[in-house]
Amino acid sequence: MAEGMTWSVTDGDKLTQAEIYGEVLSQLGDRYPDLVAITADLASSTKIGRFGKKFPDRFINVGIAENSMFGMAAGLAQAGLRPVVSTFAAFTALRSAEQVRTDICYQNLNVKIISTHAGISFGQAGSTHHCTEDLAVMRSFANMTVIVPADGIETGNAVAAAMEWPGPVYIRVGRGFEPPVNKTQDYGFAIGKAITMREGTDLAIIACGVGVLQAVRAAEILKAQGLSVRVINMHTVKPIDRDAIIEAVKDTRRIVTVEEHNVVGGLGSAVAEVIVESGRACAFRRLGVPDCYSIVGYPEDLYHHYRFDADGIVETVGELMRLEIEEDEDWEDEA
Repeated sequence: MAEGMTWSVTDGDKLTQAEIYGEVLSQLGDRYPDLVAITADLASSTKIGRFGKKFPDRFINVGIAENSMFGMAAGLAQAGLRPVVSTFAAFTALRSAEQVRTDICYQNLNVKIISTHAGISFGQAGSTHHCTEDLAVMRSFANMTVIVPADGIETGNAVAAAMEWPGPVYIRVGRGFEPPVNKTQDYGFAIGKAITMREGTDLAIIACGVGVLQAVRAAEILKAQGLSVRVINMHTVKPIDRDAIIEAVKDTRRIVTVEEHNVVGGLGSAVAEVIVESGRACAFRRLGVPDCYSIVGYPEDLYHHYRFDADGIVETVGELMRLEIEEDEDWEDEA
């Protein structure tokens, strides 16, 4: 959790994910004198400029040169500093993938990457500014930790926790205006440990990012229909909380994943890998952007179009609940 930070939970209604991270990072600058921030001419858009205003001597703008920015961050980390890099997710995961992989991850350097405008949060800007591939790319890099906060409150907690987490960390946030789902900062955030938002025994929804709020809303609708739905906030996609996934499979036998990402390679794929390796079977669906380049539109409209908003989740849950499952099947391997 963001212990000692002076922003409050009420800021979640007023500030975007990026604005909260910019504020938290500025406060962390007092705690960590070795913290330096780097931007590629996006100080205002990504909000890392807040840190630059407070610590101009520890702030670097490389200009429109993302590849050089990540290489520079690697050098600063090698020199013993604690660099934080911020740019749009599309520039991190696509344009500069080689530098992130080879300069930072290959050497397991202590670089924290905070990427904004991820997923389809900048939907009206067009498909070139969408980034629905970054989770697949980043989780495939050895040594990389991947975090997808559910809201601004969790973003603040994630940034604070990342400062003490060894090695490279990728934190994925939206463009902004994502409504809060958490009511307090003190809910036990820990990297690699999922948060159960609601208990349930009929089905489990495992979500990350903006999908968490949609999952909570869907669970409330389904409760009124007589269904007990577990909602799991899988904010850390790597390392993923395997125990939470396996427990959900054992208890519910039905799993739906929700993410603002291509259904190939992201949270849904990571959860599926855990389930298959566990040797257990369940009814399973992945919700997110299908295997296509997303269309242009406002984020909320795109969530609905691709059916990973609350309405789409409710519809998918209905489909899974109609499937017949042998409840008495014994999964345990025979010796």
